[in-house]
This record gives sequence, C-alpha cells and structure tokens, in this order.
Amino acid sequence: MTTDARTLTDALPITRVPRTGLPTRAVVVGDPARATAVAELLDDAKEVSYHREYRTYTGTWQGTPVVVASHGVGAPGAMLLFQELAAAGVTTMLRLGTAGAIRPGIRDGDLVIADAAVRDDGVTQQLIPAEYPAFAAPEAVIALQRAARAADAPYHRGVVWTRAAFQPGFLPLPGEAYAAAGIAAIEMEVAALYVFASTHGLTAGGALVVDGANADELVDEEAPLSTGGYDPHRDVVAEGVGRGARITLDALRLLAATEH
Repeated sequence: MTTDARTLTDALPITRVPRTGLPTRAVVVGDPARATAVAELLDDAKEVSYHREYRTYTGTWQGTPVVVASHGVGAPGAMLLFQELAAAGVTTMLRLGTAGAIRPGIRDGDLVIADAAVRDDGVTQQLIPAEYPAFAAPEAVIALQRAARAADAPYHRGVVWTRAAFQPGFLPLPGEAYAAAGIAAIEMEVAALYVFASTHGLTAGGALVVDGANADELVDEEAPLSTGGYDPHRDVVAEGVGRGARITLDALRLLAATEH
C-alpha cells in the first residue's frame, strides 16, 4: 500500500479525506488498525489520509472500487466521518463493527446484520426528534445477507441497541425490556449511521461481529470500574472479523452490480 500526500486545501477539515476522487462505496470501521487490515484485502490499496482516529484507504474488491475508513469509538466522532465521506461523494456506507450479544443463541464470532437500531447513541437526539427511526436501507440488508449465505457464515438479523456509554453507570438500563423485545446486540455507532444516511438520501447497512457479553455483564462486582471478563481479543472474534470483512466487501460488490 502507498500513501497519497495531499495539501490542506485538498482535504476535508476533520478527517482529512480528499474532497474529490473517492469511490462512492465505503466500509466504515471503528479501529484504524482494522481499516488497515480490511484494506490489505483490496487490490491496489492506497492510504489517502490518516488524521486522529480517521484512517482512510481506497482500492478495489473484485473489480469494485471502494473506500475503507475508520471512525473511532462512539457515535459523535463517527458522525463526523459519515458527514465528510458524504461530502466527498460517498453514497453507500456499510459499517463493519463488533457488538455484544443480547438475544440468546448468538455466539462469539457470529455476524449480526442490523435491520434497524435503538437511538441511544448520544448524538442523533441533538439532530432530529426522537420519534424518527434509525433503519438500514433494505437493499443493504439483503446484500449483506446474500454475502453471508454465500460465505456459509453464521449470521443473524435484527434490531441492535446503539448506546453511547460503553459501561453501565448509576442509572437503570432498559436491558431486560430490550432482551424481551428480541434486540439482537448492543454497539455504539450504527444508529448514527442510519439516521445520517436516511436523512441525506444515502444507502447504509451494518454487519457486526459478536465479541462477547452485553453491557449488563461488563461490570465486575468486585472491581466495578473494570470490564470484568470482557475480552474481545480472542481468536474466535478475530476469525469472525476477518470473515465479516470479506462479507461486507462482497455486499458492496453486490450493491454495485444491482446499479448497472
């Protein structure tokens, strides 16, 4: 992979992504290192910017030009990436992330395809009334499902809970109600992506790899400020993320094929 140096006037202010010349389809991830790992799957991969938590690559996946970009942890910072990618001409964004399972039967390493999200993200409440839903583009969900089936990967579909706080605090959580309602998993950014995309005429979807317990299980009773037994750095998770990266890239390819 090579790095493309750009002047300040060529780049957008927060993420430093180039203002023009990006492919129209993107995989967005949290960790800059994950962006690099996904980019390594591409042909002709090139780093086009790296500023703060925002690391961005371009390349091709089986002939389809794509962007791979990181947004860090949490919806407010992620929203800045979504906004600047859109300003640069990206029209389709699929989030590849990790999540904690809530629904019984979802195991570590499984993929959760997010049909919609609970808007507990900490940023969209300041942008649009709470009654507005956070929903994926149906074609994105279908493409992710097709790609998961083609890969013979364990996957689930459902609503996810996007929550701004990683750990529980002193306020009661609606976890039991969400579990009873069949919420599939908990994560931190999908709702922001879906609200931004649907209010700006963009296509968005989310594929989340399960990396452990839900939020209610992150507290160790003897050390409440720790994360208890939560450990996302396991082989089963790494394998799931690698599988999920190929599925998400393949979903972008499928979406591109339907537009011709």
